[in-house]
Amino acid sequence: MRVIVGLGNPGTKYELTRHNAGFLILDRFAGKNNLVFHASKFDFYYSEGSLDSSDFFLVKPTTYMNLSGLAILDFMNEHPVVTEDLLVVVDDVNIPLGQVRLRQSGSDGGHNGIKSIIYHLQNDAFPRLRFGIGSDFEKGEMADYVLSKFKHDEFADVTKSIDFSVELLDKFITGGYKSMLDYFSRFSNLINKPKQDSSDSDESSAK
Repeated sequence: MRVIVGLGNPGTKYELTRHNAGFLILDRFAGKNNLVFHASKFDFYYSEGSLDSSDFFLVKPTTYMNLSGLAILDFMNEHPVVTEDLLVVVDDVNIPLGQVRLRQSGSDGGHNGIKSIIYHLQNDAFPRLRFGIGSDFEKGEMADYVLSKFKHDEFADVTKSIDFSVELLDKFITGGYKSMLDYFSRFSNLINKPKQDSSDSDESSAK
């Protein structure tokens, strides 16, 4: 069984905000697969299904971002799963808007949701799908920036990257991290290509 956790803040106030990229991706995946989220007795919503005979859960904590680890701990106490089968989908200001990165384990990278999960699980060996939300803010304005909504002219890039992320979730469910990474390596250049300056006639290389 594999578990995919999308991080975000609950409530209509935070819908379509940058910090809710994890929720947006899980919602898109659920819609594609005709899944519905249900309230649990703990602080998270969940959905479950099967893809090519591989069972999975989707989890959206309702604790607010900084306490995400509490919800994940509650889930894992009821549904024991090895951390390598736990994928966390999270926004990242250190990645350009609309770009996607994968990471198999490691530190929190300054993200409070990841920090909370590492603290409560006492383990940092879980994969992450990091969704770039950009860093177009001045010093001291990061909190306001991550809680702001995506701009209208950003939606084309964001939507394309959300759809690619959904494809990566498919691969994680059916084949684990390696399968997801292989797919990412083959197709990420279509999403992660740096923006080209209009004055530069040379094609930019993919990251």
